[in-house]
Amino acid sequence: MSIAQPLALVVDDDSGLRTLSRIVLELEGFSVREAASLGEAEAALAERRPDVVLLDVHLGIEQTDELFDRLREEQIPVAAVTGTAEIGDVRDRADATIAKPYNPEDLVAVAKRLARVAE
Repeated sequence: MSIAQPLALVVDDDSGLRTLSRIVLELEGFSVREAASLGEAEAALAERRPDVVLLDVHLGIEQTDELFDRLREEQIPVAAVTGTAEIGDVRDRADATIAKPYNPEDLVAVAKRLARVAE
């Protein structure tokens, strides 16, 4: 009997950071979906419920409020990923925050904790 890999949804408009996050998480046993926009994130959520979402707080001019609300309603753990200190009420809405640039080990630790993956 095989154990299913936890699924992480990485939402970031920076393709380099999405790729880095995907590689690091896959090396740690995650299955990873990537989304470059909130629309792509919504489509990924409709396909399969992730165990954790790593959400860039600043997706260009797009607002992340509605996605945060949906994730809260569906009780999907979310880590807010941000390159600025000004994240307003995001700290209250997210289960964790990850500051850019981030250490890959920190990203993995937060993803595992939120997805409840045993070490």
